[in-house]
Amino acid sequence: MEEQQGLVFHDVEGETKLSAIKCCNQITKLELTVDEVIEEYVGSFGFSQLLHVFFVSLAWIFDSQNTMVTIFSDAQPSWTCKGGGDWCNKGPANSMCGLEPGTWEWTMGSSSSTIAEWGLVCEHKFRAGIPASLFFLGSLLGCVFYGHVADQYLGRKKAVLVSCLLSSLTSFLTSMSPNVWIYALLRFSNGFARSGIGICCLVLSTEAVGRKWRGQVGQYGFFFFTLGFFSLPLIAYPARANWRSIYIVISLLPLIYSITVLPFVSESPRWLIVKGRTKEAMEVLNKLARLNGKKLPKNLVISVPFVEPNTTTKSIWSTKWAAKRMITLMLAGFGVGFVYYGFQLNVENLDFNLYFTVALNALMEIPAVFVGSVLLSFIDRRLLLSSSAFLAGVSCILCIFFSRKDNEGVSEHNGSKGSWLQLSAEAVGFMAASTTFDVLYVYCVELFPTNVRNFAVSLLRQALMLGASIAPLLVVLGRLSSSVSFLIFGIFAIFSGILTLMLPETRNSSLYETLEQQEEEEEKLRVGPDNCLELGKQ
Repeated sequence: MEEQQGLVFHDVEGETKLSAIKCCNQITKLELTVDEVIEEYVGSFGFSQLLHVFFVSLAWIFDSQNTMVTIFSDAQPSWTCKGGGDWCNKGPANSMCGLEPGTWEWTMGSSSSTIAEWGLVCEHKFRAGIPASLFFLGSLLGCVFYGHVADQYLGRKKAVLVSCLLSSLTSFLTSMSPNVWIYALLRFSNGFARSGIGICCLVLSTEAVGRKWRGQVGQYGFFFFTLGFFSLPLIAYPARANWRSIYIVISLLPLIYSITVLPFVSESPRWLIVKGRTKEAMEVLNKLARLNGKKLPKNLVISVPFVEPNTTTKSIWSTKWAAKRMITLMLAGFGVGFVYYGFQLNVENLDFNLYFTVALNALMEIPAVFVGSVLLSFIDRRLLLSSSAFLAGVSCILCIFFSRKDNEGVSEHNGSKGSWLQLSAEAVGFMAASTTFDVLYVYCVELFPTNVRNFAVSLLRQALMLGASIAPLLVVLGRLSSSVSFLIFGIFAIFSGILTLMLPETRNSSLYETLEQQEEEEEKLRVGPDNCLELGKQ
């Protein structure tokens, strides 16, 4: 007779004893969810997650570069009278329309901008906004594609790989555009290609860390997005005489990343579990734990939720609470995308050097990311979102009062005190809009479960891109009346802030795996012990 795990076994027959031991081992299995494994055994945020988040977030640089490159490639170029001097009455950029052809020339040559090369001025000036709008429309459609395939087929990591490779290809092809229409088509394709980076990188980063660190990790990606934005003036200034060179440079970076960095990134263990690939999920969790100096229990078993195949779209729209939540989030996202991208594209309408204003806006995103990361650790998501949106709206409206422009929209004095006040208000507004934009993504990740999370983020991204696609039209309007454009930006920002107040709070909440599980657990939290007592009193 012998003992094992507190049970007594009689050594009568070998088979009977072996059966009893197997039964005992079955009883002592430790079944936990991915959330519990990360919190209790892997570590909420250790060295392995730091490396993981760093490698994944690098891709945000390329997302930013492909999004903002038109600020320089499609910039309004300066012109001068042929032979020098101002004999042809040099004035605003569009004043050459009344001059005889051949009496003026572009200062940096016809290759300095798409506008200069293809003559997108005078009666053709509205064509200059078409490529930027089509880029964001392409991003909108790309969000649908990547959101679905990343949840159902490819996973997060492979979707990032596809997005980076296609971004590289389309950027390079854009550099060879023969006319504005092919250029616009390729910008549409580039928008479609790059849209998977932001969606999948955000989800891939946050699904590997504990609940306490989700907010901060979600913000780290936007820090790299800011680095990409800040790198554009550094790339564009040396290539200011040839806009095609800018596209060639930004096409090489995602290709290099895909070959040298992405192979070291692990797939999301949450996604692997939902797809039934528990062995691969355990390998990822073991790898993360090992790099953190920890070890998973040998008897650990991951709890696998039941997920019906290919029901992502149907589930999120057929579940009442999820559909209501998604619609509210998308309406808020439309306004946020409109204001955030509008701020960045509108820098050409400020009376300052283009390279300086772009660099300033990029620098303002750094405190936005830092402030957002710090505040997310102790302030409710909903309060932070609404207050930052309100601040962005108020700053937009202040820009109207600080504007020093005459009735024709031309600044009275370059660099005047009024202009500096307007630039300061614009910078504060952009920082607030950036904070709203960044936190909104983190909020979306926490509002929905794993089996529809990537799809939910993609829907939010679609709303953001739809708002962004309209922003270039308002930028054109701003050339005629900056006050109207700032007022519209302000109204949309405040409207988005009001909408976010209608959503539930998610700080320190669990990440659920399925819609059914989340609905059940959130219902338990709503009807908790305290609520039951209150109901009993009524």
